[in-house]
Amino acid sequence: MIRIILILMSLALAMPTTSTFAQDDATAAAALADFGNPEPDDELFDVQTITDAMMTTQQKLVELGIRFALNLLICWILVQFFYYRKSRRRDYYFTFMIFSSAMLALLYVMGSVSVGVGMTLGLFAIFGVIRYRTETVPIREMTYLFIIIALAAVNGLASLFQVTDVATNPHYALELGNVALLVLVNLLIVILIAILETAVSTNHTTTKLVLYDRIDMIVPEKREELIADLEKRIGIKINAIEIGHVDFLKDAAFIKVTYDLQDGETNTINMLTKARKYAE
Repeated sequence: MIRIILILMSLALAMPTTSTFAQDDATAAAALADFGNPEPDDELFDVQTITDAMMTTQQKLVELGIRFALNLLICWILVQFFYYRKSRRRDYYFTFMIFSSAMLALLYVMGSVSVGVGMTLGLFAIFGVIRYRTETVPIREMTYLFIIIALAAVNGLASLFQVTDVATNPHYALELGNVALLVLVNLLIVILIAILETAVSTNHTTTKLVLYDRIDMIVPEKREELIADLEKRIGIKINAIEIGHVDFLKDAAFIKVTYDLQDGETNTINMLTKARKYAE
């Protein structure tokens, strides 16, 4: 009997009282209420503040106007005063101006919306496989086309507006420093092209393929007579010649003639070897 009483007393002492349960519940409730609430002295960065800043329609129009005007002006300077002055190719004049403006518009729209990297690379891959099937594009025209694409990318994607007053009143503002830097980049390209175009002579070498009918003149012993006959019949000063395909059945041979083009002269069909290719 005494043993049973001692066991009951020990159990009673081990059990918590009702007040203890109430105190523990109050402590747990207070901890849950304070969970996630920062102290008044804690300084937290409000991420939502940045997302609240949006460009107005007027700011977007100003940004597009600056980009388009600067790109169009630089492209016109390059084409009018450097490319067209020597080549006199109106078809490429049109191509360069339209291509530059279209590329700027495409890049500006791509920069304004969420576009995946795969789609962006795919678009540039499409531009990379573009070629002109009617004639071979000369290396000078390809160089200017690459410069125009590069400038359109710079002018279309460079940062002009930045978020200011993040803590109090977040909004976009035009950064004159960024605009000046963008203008400087374009001017450096123009200056570089001006220096190179001035340093290079206005005369440049080109080639012409001639189907020659006097096969007895292609021997090495009559090389000087062959050049004199070609200069008389073609009317150009020949620098060098190369003898290619020889057809003894038709008494004809293909001769590659190298000569200098004067300022403003072009030779756009020098890669054609047969009349049927020109007809196609």
